[in-house]
Amino acid sequence: FILIIFLFLNSNSFSQQDQSSTITMQQFKEKLKNDKQIIVLDVRTEEEEAGPLGKIEKAINIPIQVLEQRINELEPYKDKEITVICRTQNRSAMAVNILLKKGYKAKYVLGGMTAFKEE
Repeated sequence: FILIIFLFLNSNSFSQQDQSSTITMQQFKEKLKNDKQIIVLDVRTEEEEAGPLGKIEKAINIPIQVLEQRINELEPYKDKEITVICRTQNRSAMAVNILLKKGYKAKYVLGGMTAFKEE
């Protein structure tokens, strides 16, 4: 419930986030194919990862609900860009905001796993 309220109150800031924080699905798929060093963070729950949209093989799974408590797990990647994905892009946008505030470089995938599965 609190997460829903947070999303509602901050929806304007996420929709107005500048494009330097985003990556298109086409760009993401190219990076997956060509960049062996890509760091992908999936902020969906483990249940969602096991669901019909599937998961990206090399993705690190840290659900958005516990990202701030587990952010130290991403410390080895602090000097690299982290590409964040979720189901649609709402939670990944939130995650990017958290990561940027903590000094990480991050972008979220427009359309999320829904778009990934469609293309």
